[in-house]
Amino acid sequence: MALMGGAGVVYGFAGFGSALIFLPIAAILMPLETAIVAFNIGALASVVSVFPAAVRQVDKTAVSILIGASLITVPIGLIFLKAGDPIALRWGVVIATFLTLVALVSGWRYSVTPTNGVRAAIGAATGLLGGATGLMGPIMVLFQLSGQSGAAQARANTLVFLTTTSFLVPPIYWLNGLLTAEALYLGAILWVPYAIGTRIGGKIFNPMHERLYRWVAYVVILLAVIVGLPVDIGGF
Repeated sequence: MALMGGAGVVYGFAGFGSALIFLPIAAILMPLETAIVAFNIGALASVVSVFPAAVRQVDKTAVSILIGASLITVPIGLIFLKAGDPIALRWGVVIATFLTLVALVSGWRYSVTPTNGVRAAIGAATGLLGGATGLMGPIMVLFQLSGQSGAAQARANTLVFLTTTSFLVPPIYWLNGLLTAEALYLGAILWVPYAIGTRIGGKIFNPMHERLYRWVAYVVILLAVIVGLPVDIGGF
């Protein structure tokens, strides 16, 4: 519960990062499928904590396209989750995330307004990765941070996207036989610490400190890369 509370604080502040913190550790204690579904159920608490304020700042058209495209590809990602090679998938995610992080830290930004087609492609890639690993955030947040939007809107877009997909994805899990009683029970337990954590994180966030926001986001991504390395540390 403390882990989920800490993940909620990061999510309330940065608008992402909770799954990156929760899933690698939770997957040690339970099957990855159970951890993913339980996390999504618990993450629904953000609907009543930080979501209402964020939705007022969001680019509704852009985020709607991202959400719609992601929901189409989540079932494809679930095929990889259930039958794919997890080590190869994790290496691909780690390498792509690290290279993109390097580009962001070096100051690279795209200067054009993305088209709806680009948004749809980003959403589709996000859903594919989210279905396969439970991580809906990395591609979305890298897309937001590499644009020209200010910290407040980048955070709002990411937060609304992730909260909304947490609400819409469970039926897809159910159709694929992953919405078990155990996952629902664990998710319900995680509701309270996540709600409290996201509320605290939301209070900490200050849009005037955009540089701090971006660097916290970069550190979270770097930690995700390190934690996500497919390296056996069982001997330590």
